[in-house]
Amino acid sequence: MSDRESMPYDVVIVGAGPAGLAAAIRLKQLATENSAELSVCILEKGSEVGAHILSGAVIDPRSLDELIPDWRDQGCPLAETPVTENHHWTLSRKGRRSMPEFLIPPFMRNHGTYTGSLGNLCRWLAGQAEALGVEIFPGFAAAEILFDGDRKIVRGVATGDMGVARDGSHKPDYQPGLELHAKYTLFAEGARGHLTKELIRLFDLRSDCDPQIYGIGIKELWDIAPDKHVPGRVIHTQGWPLSETDGSNGGGFLYHQANGQVALGFVTWLSYTNPYLSPFQEMQRWKTHPDIAAILEGGKRVSYGARAISDGGWQSVPKLVFPGGALVGDTAGFLNVPRIKGTHTAMKSGMMAAEAAFAAIAAGREHDELAAYPEAYRTSWVEKELRVVRNVAPLVKKYGDSMGSVLAGMTMWLEHFGIRMPFTMKHKPDHESLWRKDLARKIDYPKPDGVLTFDRLSSVFVSNTNHEEDQPCHLTLKDPAIPVDYDLPMYDEPAQRYCPAGVYEIVGEEDGDPKFVINAQNCVHCKTCDIKDPTQNINWVAPEGGGGPNYPNM
Repeated sequence: MSDRESMPYDVVIVGAGPAGLAAAIRLKQLATENSAELSVCILEKGSEVGAHILSGAVIDPRSLDELIPDWRDQGCPLAETPVTENHHWTLSRKGRRSMPEFLIPPFMRNHGTYTGSLGNLCRWLAGQAEALGVEIFPGFAAAEILFDGDRKIVRGVATGDMGVARDGSHKPDYQPGLELHAKYTLFAEGARGHLTKELIRLFDLRSDCDPQIYGIGIKELWDIAPDKHVPGRVIHTQGWPLSETDGSNGGGFLYHQANGQVALGFVTWLSYTNPYLSPFQEMQRWKTHPDIAAILEGGKRVSYGARAISDGGWQSVPKLVFPGGALVGDTAGFLNVPRIKGTHTAMKSGMMAAEAAFAAIAAGREHDELAAYPEAYRTSWVEKELRVVRNVAPLVKKYGDSMGSVLAGMTMWLEHFGIRMPFTMKHKPDHESLWRKDLARKIDYPKPDGVLTFDRLSSVFVSNTNHEEDQPCHLTLKDPAIPVDYDLPMYDEPAQRYCPAGVYEIVGEEDGDPKFVINAQNCVHCKTCDIKDPTQNINWVAPEGGGGPNYPNM
């Protein structure tokens, strides 16, 4: 018999990101419209709503317009900075070429979009949700899925125990987790959700789709000189520096946002092949390009963060429902890769799931499959938008940045004119792509100067990352011997480089006694290790609630 207390709800939502918050708001709107009682709660593992939210972000307001039509008049922070300029640069080592706007497919031109902090948007949405009666519990990580006896029906989730020491013993402040029972549970965990992984395995949700693929986004927030700040200016880049490394793709962004700040970052697709590549170092190197450095000159970095991005798109969307629940947002993978936008599609997915859940509860149902949700997705503008761009990422990966981008652009223009491509290219898992170290070229990254470029530990410091150190490690190894016995001789242990927070290191190699060290307290919860580890030996699970980064304005 469990010693945990339990609380019943109609709907429990895991994650207070844009998808989870949109779902909660839509549920309560429907309850009000139908004079119905509906209890809804959201669990959020961050110390507050928005603490773990990170995105560029340029946001298409389509879903927000549907959900809260008067949001611009309600003090929403997103309304502060509409996009005013749209630039796309192809970088070489020292120069750039600007793409004429008439060559850019219309839906990629950012007209009518806004740039700002997704974290602050989520904080505002949380206020809207709470005003409608949604209960939000920040600092509580959903650590366990609750099933019926034979694990065929999801009946809710349990939060993690608090006050457990690293050796598993109970500290004086120990508190057992709380069970939240629900008629339906919506999982909005973001990219590579650890509970979603279990659901996908148990219910075989990927039997009819491609594997999910990912990118790692490294982001910084800078205060820049007033004479260099142009509110609403949006810049995207491709080419250098990844163009110098075979088998790698990605690109940069620089958005002029409110209060004299720019959000800038670099996305590296995790299908890269060279085990010596470091996404963090590529982002630092990108900032040294003359056209990027000129914007940042005289400025100051104020924040840093990283997160994985679900890049698979249309062909990687899994089965969305299972008995007792559904997947919404980036945990299912609704990002539009060429637009570099997923907030609007994530929110719409949450709204569609909410409508299906409300209808089911109103009909007296519970714990079954919400078939109306995937049916709504298949006829929605979300599905259409993702289908149009389904071949973009695979074409760029197969044919390289230059030729791949030309072919991808052609397919988007043809789809824009109603000419559907008669093929859909496939994805392969990111962890299968690495070459052996003897086949790869080592990359000589420059040392950070502490002004424009930085090291990982000083970066983690400005992410405000904090974990209770005396707790079980949330980064577990299926086989502790693999990092030294296999990954080190085969790939020079790539975890040393793909982690953007310096969590993993090899010590003692010079003395002939290498050991794999996990500095879990540095973890910014980006999930890259769980994705890119070549033997899938690393398993990321949620640490004690409230731990991790605390992002301001990200």
